[in-house]
Amino acid sequence: MSDRSMRGTRLGAQSLESDNGVQPAARQDIRYTCPNGHSVVVPMSVEADVPALWECRCGSMALREDAEIPQAKPVKPARTHWDMLMERRTTAELEELLAERLELLRSGRLTARRSA
Repeated sequence: MSDRSMRGTRLGAQSLESDNGVQPAARQDIRYTCPNGHSVVVPMSVEADVPALWECRCGSMALREDAEIPQAKPVKPARTHWDMLMERRTTAELEELLAERLELLRSGRLTARRSA
């Protein structure tokens, strides 16, 4: 087996192709400034959509130097179970259902379930 091994080669650690004739993608340096005074330079492709905000190393959001502050997107309030229930039923319908279930429970035709 030792006669079949490749000597003097680091397999998988190095490409056997040469870099001759390979052109790297065109890049641009985008500068961001955070509110804490830090400056961040990010190299990006010329074809990339450059974001107006970038996270700084301190954790705050840095603004691109040639951009304006983007408007915040409106945030939807979280819908609760009650909100979704009220979309399907009116208060009168819910009271009627409650009265029916309580009547069944009181008459003994419905047994109360014990929750775990």
